[in-house]
Amino acid sequence: MINCSLPRDWPTDEKTARAVQDELRTRVVLDEPGPPPGTGHVTGVDVAYDDERDIVAAAVVVLDAATLDVVEEATAVGTVAFPYVPGLLAFREIPTVLTALRGLTADPGLVVCDGYGVAHPRRFGLASHLGVLTDLPTMGVAKNPFTFSYEAPAAPRGSASPLLDGAEEVGRALRTREGVKPVYVSAGHRVTLAGACAHALRLTPRYRLPETTRRADALCRSALREATG
Repeated sequence: MINCSLPRDWPTDEKTARAVQDELRTRVVLDEPGPPPGTGHVTGVDVAYDDERDIVAAAVVVLDAATLDVVEEATAVGTVAFPYVPGLLAFREIPTVLTALRGLTADPGLVVCDGYGVAHPRRFGLASHLGVLTDLPTMGVAKNPFTFSYEAPAAPRGSASPLLDGAEEVGRALRTREGVKPVYVSAGHRVTLAGACAHALRLTPRYRLPETTRRADALCRSALREATG
Protein backbone atom coordinates (compact mmCIF):
# COMPACT_ATOMS: atom_id res chain seq x y z
CA MET A 1 0.00 0.00 0.00
CA ILE A 2 1.42 3.38 -0.98
CA ASN A 3 1.47 6.30 1.40
CA CYS A 4 -1.44 8.51 0.31
CA SER A 5 -2.00 10.36 3.55
CA LEU A 6 -2.32 14.13 3.48
CA PRO A 7 0.36 15.78 5.60
CA ARG A 8 -0.74 17.45 8.80
CA ASP A 9 -1.24 21.20 8.70
CA TRP A 10 -1.96 21.26 4.96
CA PRO A 11 -1.55 24.91 3.91
CA THR A 12 -4.59 27.10 3.40
CA ASP A 13 -2.80 30.37 2.61
CA GLU A 14 -0.23 31.45 0.03
CA LYS A 15 2.63 32.26 2.39
CA THR A 16 2.52 28.88 4.12
CA ALA A 17 2.16 27.05 0.81
CA ARG A 18 5.27 28.69 -0.61
CA ALA A 19 7.23 27.69 2.48
CA VAL A 20 6.04 24.10 2.06
CA GLN A 21 7.10 24.18 -1.59
CA ASP A 22 10.54 25.44 -0.64
CA GLU A 23 10.98 22.60 1.85
CA LEU A 24 9.55 19.73 -0.21
CA ARG A 25 11.26 20.54 -3.50
CA THR A 26 14.62 19.75 -1.89
CA ARG A 27 13.44 16.12 -1.76
CA VAL A 28 12.84 15.77 -5.51
CA VAL A 29 14.96 12.98 -7.05
CA LEU A 30 15.83 13.39 -10.72
CA ASP A 31 18.71 10.95 -11.18
CA GLU A 32 16.79 7.66 -10.95
CA PRO A 33 15.97 6.10 -14.33
CA GLY A 34 12.44 5.14 -13.40
CA PRO A 35 10.71 2.00 -14.67
CA PRO A 36 11.49 0.91 -18.24
CA PRO A 37 8.80 2.07 -20.70
CA GLY A 38 6.23 -0.61 -21.42
CA THR A 39 6.71 -2.49 -18.13
CA GLY A 40 4.49 -2.78 -15.08
CA HIS A 41 1.72 -0.26 -14.58
CA VAL A 42 1.36 3.38 -15.54
CA THR A 43 -1.29 5.59 -13.94
CA GLY A 44 -2.96 8.72 -15.25
CA VAL A 45 -4.05 11.51 -12.90
CA ASP A 46 -6.38 14.38 -13.79
CA VAL A 47 -8.86 16.70 -12.09
CA ALA A 48 -11.95 18.66 -13.09
CA TYR A 49 -13.48 21.67 -11.32
CA ASP A 50 -16.88 23.17 -10.72
CA ASP A 51 -15.68 26.68 -9.88
CA GLU A 52 -19.10 28.00 -8.92
CA ARG A 53 -19.47 25.39 -6.19
CA ASP A 54 -15.76 25.01 -5.34
CA ILE A 55 -15.92 21.28 -6.09
CA VAL A 56 -13.04 19.26 -7.53
CA ALA A 57 -13.19 15.74 -8.91
CA ALA A 58 -10.04 13.64 -9.25
CA ALA A 59 -9.54 10.50 -11.29
CA VAL A 60 -6.74 7.95 -11.33
CA VAL A 61 -6.62 5.30 -14.05
CA VAL A 62 -4.14 2.42 -13.88
CA LEU A 63 -3.10 0.97 -17.25
CA ASP A 64 -1.04 -2.05 -18.17
CA ALA A 65 2.05 -0.33 -19.55
CA ALA A 66 2.56 -2.94 -22.27
CA THR A 67 -0.99 -3.09 -23.67
CA LEU A 68 -2.44 0.21 -22.36
CA ASP A 69 -5.51 -1.72 -21.20
CA VAL A 70 -7.27 -0.42 -18.07
CA VAL A 71 -6.35 -2.37 -14.95
CA GLU A 72 -8.19 -0.29 -12.34
CA GLU A 73 -9.66 3.14 -11.86
CA ALA A 74 -10.81 5.26 -8.94
CA THR A 75 -12.33 8.70 -8.39
CA ALA A 76 -12.83 11.10 -5.51
CA VAL A 77 -14.78 14.32 -5.13
CA GLY A 78 -13.85 17.05 -2.68
CA THR A 79 -14.20 20.69 -1.79
CA VAL A 80 -11.53 23.12 -2.91
CA ALA A 81 -9.95 24.56 0.24
CA PHE A 82 -7.14 26.64 -1.25
CA PRO A 83 -7.43 29.86 -3.28
CA TYR A 84 -6.50 30.02 -6.96
CA VAL A 85 -2.85 31.17 -7.05
CA PRO A 86 -0.74 30.58 -10.17
CA GLY A 87 2.13 28.25 -9.33
CA LEU A 88 0.31 26.81 -6.32
CA LEU A 89 -2.43 24.81 -8.03
CA ALA A 90 -1.19 21.56 -6.51
CA PHE A 91 -2.49 22.71 -3.12
CA ARG A 92 -6.00 22.81 -4.60
CA GLU A 93 -5.77 19.38 -6.21
CA ILE A 94 -3.59 17.05 -4.15
CA PRO A 95 -6.00 16.37 -1.23
CA THR A 96 -8.60 14.93 -3.62
CA VAL A 97 -6.00 13.18 -5.79
CA LEU A 98 -4.59 11.41 -2.73
CA THR A 99 -8.10 10.27 -1.77
CA ALA A 100 -8.53 8.79 -5.25
CA LEU A 101 -5.15 7.04 -5.04
CA ARG A 102 -6.19 5.48 -1.74
CA GLY A 103 -9.04 3.81 -3.61
CA LEU A 104 -6.64 1.72 -5.70
CA THR A 105 -5.68 -1.85 -4.93
CA ALA A 106 -3.23 -2.15 -7.85
CA ASP A 107 0.32 -0.80 -7.77
CA PRO A 108 0.18 2.55 -9.63
CA GLY A 109 3.68 2.16 -11.07
CA LEU A 110 4.70 5.36 -12.87
CA VAL A 111 2.24 8.22 -12.34
CA VAL A 112 1.62 10.60 -15.25
CA CYS A 113 0.03 13.93 -14.37
CA ASP A 114 -1.79 16.24 -16.74
CA GLY A 115 0.48 19.16 -15.92
CA TYR A 116 4.01 19.87 -14.79
CA GLY A 117 6.82 18.41 -12.74
CA VAL A 118 9.98 20.50 -12.51
CA ALA A 119 8.81 22.60 -15.49
CA HIS A 120 7.37 25.02 -12.99
CA PRO A 121 8.51 28.51 -11.92
CA ARG A 122 9.47 27.12 -8.50
CA ARG A 123 10.52 23.71 -9.93
CA PHE A 124 7.75 21.96 -8.03
CA GLY A 125 4.60 21.37 -10.04
CA LEU A 126 1.88 18.83 -9.32
CA ALA A 127 3.86 15.83 -10.58
CA SER A 128 6.86 16.63 -8.37
CA HIS A 129 4.68 17.42 -5.36
CA LEU A 130 2.70 14.21 -5.72
CA GLY A 131 5.87 12.20 -6.23
CA VAL A 132 7.55 13.52 -3.09
CA LEU A 133 4.44 12.91 -0.96
CA THR A 134 3.89 9.33 -2.20
CA ASP A 135 7.48 8.42 -3.19
CA LEU A 136 6.12 7.13 -6.50
CA PRO A 137 7.92 7.82 -9.79
CA THR A 138 6.05 10.67 -11.44
CA MET A 139 6.17 12.83 -14.55
CA GLY A 140 4.14 15.61 -16.13
CA VAL A 141 2.80 15.92 -19.66
CA ALA A 142 1.23 19.33 -20.25
CA LYS A 143 -0.80 20.66 -23.14
CA ASN A 144 0.81 24.11 -23.01
CA PRO A 145 4.37 25.34 -22.25
CA PHE A 146 3.40 27.57 -19.29
CA THR A 147 5.82 30.51 -19.26
CA PHE A 148 8.83 28.74 -20.74
CA SER A 149 10.45 29.21 -24.15
CA TYR A 150 11.30 26.60 -26.76
CA GLU A 151 12.00 26.18 -30.43
CA ALA A 152 9.52 24.08 -32.36
CA PRO A 153 10.79 20.51 -32.65
CA ALA A 154 11.13 18.94 -36.09
CA ALA A 155 7.95 17.55 -37.64
CA PRO A 156 8.54 13.76 -37.23
CA ARG A 157 7.12 11.92 -34.24
CA GLY A 158 9.71 11.67 -31.47
CA SER A 159 11.40 14.98 -32.27
CA ALA A 160 12.05 17.15 -29.22
CA SER A 161 13.50 20.51 -28.23
CA PRO A 162 14.46 21.91 -24.80
CA LEU A 163 11.87 23.73 -22.73
CA LEU A 164 13.94 26.56 -21.29
CA ASP A 165 13.85 28.91 -18.35
CA GLY A 166 16.73 31.14 -19.37
CA ALA A 167 19.55 28.70 -20.02
CA GLU A 168 18.10 25.93 -17.83
CA GLU A 169 16.33 22.99 -19.45
CA VAL A 170 13.26 22.26 -17.33
CA GLY A 171 11.51 19.94 -19.77
CA ARG A 172 11.09 19.18 -23.45
CA ALA A 173 8.64 20.00 -26.17
CA LEU A 174 7.96 16.55 -27.63
CA ARG A 175 6.27 15.73 -30.93
CA THR A 176 4.02 12.73 -30.28
CA ARG A 177 2.27 12.92 -33.66
CA GLU A 178 3.94 13.93 -36.88
CA GLY A 179 3.20 17.55 -37.77
CA VAL A 180 0.92 17.99 -34.73
CA LYS A 181 1.48 20.49 -31.90
CA PRO A 182 3.92 19.05 -29.32
CA VAL A 183 3.25 18.20 -25.71
CA TYR A 184 5.46 19.49 -22.90
CA VAL A 185 7.13 16.81 -20.83
CA SER A 186 8.94 17.22 -17.51
CA ALA A 187 10.29 14.88 -14.89
CA GLY A 188 8.42 14.86 -11.60
CA HIS A 189 10.20 12.56 -9.14
CA ARG A 190 12.32 9.41 -9.41
CA VAL A 191 12.49 9.53 -13.21
CA THR A 192 14.82 11.29 -15.64
CA LEU A 193 13.69 13.72 -18.31
CA ALA A 194 14.86 11.33 -21.03
CA GLY A 195 12.91 8.54 -19.36
CA ALA A 196 9.81 10.71 -19.12
CA CYS A 197 9.99 11.46 -22.84
CA ALA A 198 10.37 7.75 -23.64
CA HIS A 199 7.27 7.00 -21.57
CA ALA A 200 5.33 9.81 -23.25
CA LEU A 201 6.05 8.31 -26.66
CA ARG A 202 5.08 4.84 -25.50
CA LEU A 203 1.77 6.25 -24.19
CA THR A 204 0.85 8.02 -27.43
CA PRO A 205 0.44 5.29 -30.07
CA ARG A 206 -2.49 7.05 -31.76
CA TYR A 207 -3.15 10.49 -30.32
CA ARG A 208 -1.24 13.61 -29.28
CA LEU A 209 -2.00 13.16 -25.58
CA PRO A 210 -1.01 10.10 -23.54
CA GLU A 211 -3.64 7.40 -23.03
CA THR A 212 -3.21 7.96 -19.30
CA THR A 213 -4.33 11.57 -19.65
CA ARG A 214 -7.12 10.84 -22.11
CA ARG A 215 -8.69 8.21 -19.87
CA ALA A 216 -8.24 10.13 -16.60
CA ASP A 217 -9.65 13.28 -18.19
CA ALA A 218 -12.83 11.50 -19.31
CA LEU A 219 -13.23 9.81 -15.93
CA CYS A 220 -12.82 12.93 -13.78
CA ARG A 221 -15.28 14.85 -15.96
CA SER A 222 -17.79 12.05 -15.56
CA ALA A 223 -17.28 12.01 -11.80
CA LEU A 224 -17.82 15.76 -11.62
CA ARG A 225 -21.05 15.54 -13.61
CA GLU A 226 -22.35 12.84 -11.30
CA ALA A 227 -21.39 14.85 -8.21
CA THR A 228 -22.99 18.09 -9.35
CA GLY A 229 -26.07 16.70 -11.01
